[in-house]
Amino acid sequence: MFDADATDTVEFLAQMVSVQTAEDLWSLLTARMTGYGFDRLIYGLTRNAEKDAVGPELDWVVLSNDSPEYIRRFLTPDTIRSAPMLRWTLNHFGAQSWRDVQERASLGQLSDPELRHLDFNKSMQIVAGYTISFFTTGSRQRAALALTARPGLTQGDVDNIWAQYGRDIEIINNVAHLKIMSLPNLGLIRLSSRQKEVLEAVGDGKPASEIAVLLGISVAMVEKHLRLARESLGVDTTAQALLKAAFLNQVYVRTG
Repeated sequence: MFDADATDTVEFLAQMVSVQTAEDLWSLLTARMTGYGFDRLIYGLTRNAEKDAVGPELDWVVLSNDSPEYIRRFLTPDTIRSAPMLRWTLNHFGAQSWRDVQERASLGQLSDPELRHLDFNKSMQIVAGYTISFFTTGSRQRAALALTARPGLTQGDVDNIWAQYGRDIEIINNVAHLKIMSLPNLGLIRLSSRQKEVLEAVGDGKPASEIAVLLGISVAMVEKHLRLARESLGVDTTAQALLKAAFLNQVYVRTG
């Protein structure tokens, strides 16, 4: 099991905040969590959650080192709606042992879909772990991380790990979450470089005619890029597009 002191944790945090890509961050995080006994992680972020729902798939960011088979089956509306710990994250913040769900199941307090979800998890060797629901500033933002213990560890083993290392694990993953929130080009939405340029120019208060001159394109082409940006972002107006693009770190982001 992991053997780390406070200095080691601080050094790891420094290394983590210095990375520039989600891939590098995720590689560091999964390796570190494996050292604690959690060999599979699923991180999920939505900036447009609805009441008791995760919101449109277009607004999701999902990172995982779990098997493609599990992720394909997990990321379906029926499975997501029946996942007890995911539903817990919609209305709670902090860390929660999976023991709570196991105890509710033994008391007959879970619905049939929830029990089927637990059976599905068990078939994929997902039986013990912890879930962290991150504090978010936006009223419709939700972000959470499921940490699955490696096969062979019981929930009792996991709870003992958490008693010893839980504070460090929470701190590390909260910093990782904040880092993910700051990184560009995450999620399903991808704007072209030209779409980003015209949106940023609009944000600077420039009319289409001036943008056309600055970029060496026609006014019609400026309008086309704005229309495509609105469609990609799923909004009706350019003002909404600019706001959402900034929210998704698609504009006004340094690339070097």
